[in-house]
Amino acid sequence: MSTNASNSTDSFCNFEPKREYLVPALQEVQERDGYVSEAAVEALAKHFNLSKADIYSVVSFYAQFKFTKPGKHTIKVCQGTACHVRGSGNLLKALKQRLGIEEGQTTPDGLISLEHVACLGACALAPAMVVDDKVYGRLTLPELEKILKELK
Repeated sequence: MSTNASNSTDSFCNFEPKREYLVPALQEVQERDGYVSEAAVEALAKHFNLSKADIYSVVSFYAQFKFTKPGKHTIKVCQGTACHVRGSGNLLKALKQRLGIEEGQTTPDGLISLEHVACLGACALAPAMVVDDKVYGRLTLPELEKILKELK
């Protein structure tokens, strides 16, 4: 097993190998690694005595789990009503073009992942986005460019 699988095994060894503990074990792996790797799937299948298909079916069912490693930075663009009305769609389009990726993808250099969210709860700051844990509000395209330059 790879080192990642070994680390993943260490993560859920505290869980009894019962199916009802699979989701909490997956949550622990997701929290630690930012995604559920192939190595983690293999280790989980072995620990819980389940097929890899069983693990994949659970991971793919829940939106909280991801199969791809996130970038060093994650940009989440709000698509809530207030943000949409105030141009978040244009911001998202500009980000896709500038980064050369679609929502749910990571730049080839592993620097930035791009996501959209239903609502950030920052309607008064529309259009808004979050980079890592920092909220940016009342965004314009020039401000977006400045933020991207700071990330590089």
